[in-house]
Amino acid sequence: MTSEARIEALLAEHPVIDGHNDLPIAFYELCGYDLDAYDLAGSVPQLHTDLPRLRAGHVGAQFWSLWVPQDEHAVRRTFEQLDFVRRLVERFPADLQLADTADDVDAAIKAGRVASLMGMEGGHSIGESLGVLRVMRALGVRYMTLTHNNNVSWADSATDEPVLGGLNEFGEDVVREMNRIGMLVDLSHVSADTMRHALRVTSAPVIFSHSSARAVCDVPRNAPDDVLETLTGNDGVCMVTFVPYFTSQAYVDWLDGMHALAKEHGLEAPEHREKVEAMYGVPRPEVTLADVVEHVEHAREVAGVDHIGLGGDYDGCPEFPVELPDVASYPVLFSALADRGWSDEELGKLAGGNILRVLRAADDAATA
Repeated sequence: MTSEARIEALLAEHPVIDGHNDLPIAFYELCGYDLDAYDLAGSVPQLHTDLPRLRAGHVGAQFWSLWVPQDEHAVRRTFEQLDFVRRLVERFPADLQLADTADDVDAAIKAGRVASLMGMEGGHSIGESLGVLRVMRALGVRYMTLTHNNNVSWADSATDEPVLGGLNEFGEDVVREMNRIGMLVDLSHVSADTMRHALRVTSAPVIFSHSSARAVCDVPRNAPDDVLETLTGNDGVCMVTFVPYFTSQAYVDWLDGMHALAKEHGLEAPEHREKVEAMYGVPRPEVTLADVVEHVEHAREVAGVDHIGLGGDYDGCPEFPVELPDVASYPVLFSALADRGWSDEELGKLAGGNILRVLRAADDAATA
């Protein structure tokens, strides 16, 4: 077994830079962004994230997700989430530091603080306006996921009926403008055709902020092997997520069976979940650390060790693999990979070296 001391030393030198954490919307749903209601400097068991657990997980930088419902208020609500992240950082200046560039991330980590970056989750947050996109970037937003669960007028989502077969002309303009202003193009949530289309258009490395491998778990939210292979030439990064429905095929099959039964009996509302589960009679499969390891190793095999990262999606779904329940869990994953022969150099790239390289490339391209 890998020694705890080795992993502690490794993550002290190469702290985790996580691609996606939904604390902003989770905190809104918990208490309406009221930072006086729950003290994140202490234990907040209602969430997957608080400052002590970020420290325990050796998280050196976090992309906080700005996700809001896809409705007519989306732009305003995104600004409110951006405001929450800024107020969060101001509330805990000894622990958090706002970061806008790769150099900012380095400086925050050296100062012993968690670098706080922001990413918009869904193109609906710009209201079909390149002007809003530019303002979001000026305010510190470093990536935009082109869609969320539904299509936007200019890009197809992975979980909606395809309309465009990828991007339309305005969608291509969005990608080019993101390249120009140094905003990372995030291909999580988009359809496979949108992934391929964006990769043809982009002149800068792309990311998947929280996606896993479709060859391991066959759901539309995961990246197909041909797309993962393209990351090598693009120099992008797929940040593997821990969400059970994107991680375990057994869990997917179980949940799909549950949904089919619920639909058959008209019991699709969330309050009927326990009743449907009892009717179904099939035990819920346990999603484990080994499932996540399989995705990380598959993405490494297909895309290469320089093109993988981590995007846990904590506070973005109700449950996680049993050994990875919250943001304190990253050392468990690194220990498992070390036991499988990963070198310290390879683990450092996964932890944050790769996404920091991509962020710096975006900085350089925008400056140029």
